[in-house]
Amino acid sequence: MLSGMDDERRADLMFMHLRNMWAVDGLYYLGIEERFGTEAATEIDANVWRVMGKIEARKIKKLFGLAGSLDDMVRGLKMSGWAMDLEDKEWEYHPGRVLLRNVECRVQNTRQKDDLPVFPCKKVRYGFLKSFAKEFSEDIVVDCIQCPPDDLEEGKWCEWVFRMREV
Repeated sequence: MLSGMDDERRADLMFMHLRNMWAVDGLYYLGIEERFGTEAATEIDANVWRVMGKIEARKIKKLFGLAGSLDDMVRGLKMSGWAMDLEDKEWEYHPGRVLLRNVECRVQNTRQKDDLPVFPCKKVRYGFLKSFAKEFSEDIVVDCIQCPPDDLEEGKWCEWVFRMREV
């Protein structure tokens, strides 16, 4: 079935399923948040995404034959469901470190549109990114520059730096 589709149609199908996964994630979160509060929902979400980071990194490494370098981890992260779904992401490459900035965020923008408070996603994203990076190498460090509930610099939702641990 897939081989009979053109590349654009296959990509559309893949992104439709990816966005469906995010919709399920969001609906579960909203249901837990409504019933048990934001703190409980965020704690559960953080645990799920910490494990998901490890699982996804392991599968991407195997599928694409990636090793433990910072460059391979960034290549793998770009193929993760989290990074692929970021609409306005910016990557900056510097000697020995890579910066990822999310200028727009569908989750936060949707919550704002629905008159919900900002999702305090730092714990969730941090756990995902740390476990993802660790699956590539124990020596990859993930630093958060900003992510809700932090005070946010205008024009960006979150910003992360990936680097190798100094020995």
